[in-house]
Amino acid sequence: MSAHSEDGAKDITVVHLMRHGEVHNPEGVLYGRRAGYSLSELGRRMADRVAEHLEKRDITYVVASPLERAQETATPIATSHSVALATDERLIEAANVFEGKTFGVGDGALRKPENWKHLTNPFKPSWGEPYVEQVVRMMGALDAARDAARGHEAVCVSHQLPIWIVRSFVERRRLWHDPRKRQCTLASLTSFTYQGDKIVSVGYTEPARDLVPAHLLSGAKPVKGQSKAFGA
Repeated sequence: MSAHSEDGAKDITVVHLMRHGEVHNPEGVLYGRRAGYSLSELGRRMADRVAEHLEKRDITYVVASPLERAQETATPIATSHSVALATDERLIEAANVFEGKTFGVGDGALRKPENWKHLTNPFKPSWGEPYVEQVVRMMGALDAARDAARGHEAVCVSHQLPIWIVRSFVERRRLWHDPRKRQCTLASLTSFTYQGDKIVSVGYTEPARDLVPAHLLSGAKPVKGQSKAFGA
């Protein structure tokens, strides 16, 4: 059913901002924007699960970050709705100086003195793309998806940090935060409902929650050798 209002009110459009599924990353590195990191077999199951969850929704536009893991996550959704998969560079992962490094509890990059210079300002943050810049590009991507699916629904596949930052901005929370408390599990949907051009509500669902490893769930305690940081 179309989300278009029949009484003359402004259109209702829903944009689902989805985090990709689990990635094959046996080395446990922070892969960031690096090419070559594809979904694991479990990640593909997550993508299929969300596609099934959204099968009966009025989705007319599907777009993804250019990174492999996002494109692979979006493909089953685009296929099930018979729409072409679009790419938006603005949905890409946040830049991070620790790309390629391990970030596990007690055995990662934070123990090395040469990296401490990057940790001087958690409010910007000093180790990567400024939060404000992430807000600007992600809001642009969301609004573009809204316009492409006006009166219907869109799915944008992106990455944990940019999704959490833009949600925090919309819900008027501070942008700096404890990464362990992000509500943005693998293959989750953060859904923005627009009335006309204005966001009027934000929802959150986890269609593949039962497939997500326990240490990667929101609020899980860190486990040595099983970092949450690289599952972005």
